[in-house]
Amino acid sequence: MHKKFILAVQGEGRGHMTQALSMYDMLIEQGHTVCAVIVGTSSRREIPAFFLEKIASPVYRIQSPNFVSDRKNKSINIARTITYNLARLKTFRQSLHQIDSIIKEHSPDIVVNFFDLLIGLYYRFYKPIPRLVCIAHQYIYFHPDFEFPKGHWIEQRAIIFYTRLTTSHKAKNLALSFYRIHTSNKNVTVVPPLLRKEVFNLQPRKDDFYLIYLVNNGYFEEVLEWHRSNPQIEIHCFTDQPEIIESQYNFNHAKLQLHAINDRLFLEMMSRARGLASTAGFESVCEAMFLGKPVLMVPVRGHFEQFCNAHDAFKAGAGIFDDKFDIGKLANFSATFNGTNQWFQNWVANAKLRIYNEIVGA
Repeated sequence: MHKKFILAVQGEGRGHMTQALSMYDMLIEQGHTVCAVIVGTSSRREIPAFFLEKIASPVYRIQSPNFVSDRKNKSINIARTITYNLARLKTFRQSLHQIDSIIKEHSPDIVVNFFDLLIGLYYRFYKPIPRLVCIAHQYIYFHPDFEFPKGHWIEQRAIIFYTRLTTSHKAKNLALSFYRIHTSNKNVTVVPPLLRKEVFNLQPRKDDFYLIYLVNNGYFEEVLEWHRSNPQIEIHCFTDQPEIIESQYNFNHAKLQLHAINDRLFLEMMSRARGLASTAGFESVCEAMFLGKPVLMVPVRGHFEQFCNAHDAFKAGAGIFDDKFDIGKLANFSATFNGTNQWFQNWVANAKLRIYNEIVGA
């Protein structure tokens, strides 16, 4: 049966956007209509060009809460984040009205939410008719078998509380997971990662360079420090603002090459790299696991969700984690890393069918 969908995406992380793109393609291929896409954004972050290029439906930008980094752009400043967002409550109320107008205009059957806070609040306060399906790795926190890092009880309660705000008591919650969890739970359904289709067409090999993904430019000094001690090793680094970094630092551009964020080039280079060093975002780690690449995960400081990701991915055998971009540790780990992740490829293989059936049957 043909259905109408609205996709809503938290714009803070690119992982949610790539998941939404996979969902968009899947629904269109099955003959459904995606009548609109809502993206939570702010003046501090832009919607990546690759996302807008691949969406044919109307894309609505709404102002939504986001994190505030420290002055060095290396860690999340919790106090400034709270202050910044509290000062914008009037703006967020306007965003809720905007969401209401969009949903009333398009009258979807189902809204699929990729972890946007305001969508969860909208369903709590406005109680709209369309069914709500929430999909993200973060919903794994609802499962009693998920193991949080020990010794972080306050952060654990806070992140569970925040995650609950992104959904509603009547929603279906789908938790993207690095691995199977066989026990069932009424609060959440565990499903495989939703990887973009380009990943499945790549033929991995091992060229003589390391790949780095820097969401926060403040970490570049750590990369540069290691490069100057190991100038013979080739590094390719993807970042939001390569031109700013190049204007601030002197280095050997032949061996340390900067690239603007480009999703296709990044994937292609990941398939050829000896290993990946990245902040601990769920999607990029999953892509590396599928391609059999070792990962050095560096959780953004103050970002407990990434800390959980790093521990969970380590448990799944994706790689190692550290508090800095020490490429030497990645090089040492990659020398003994067995890139055969057949169990993970099997887990991911039926992701689209499983997720599609869960969403359409919501």
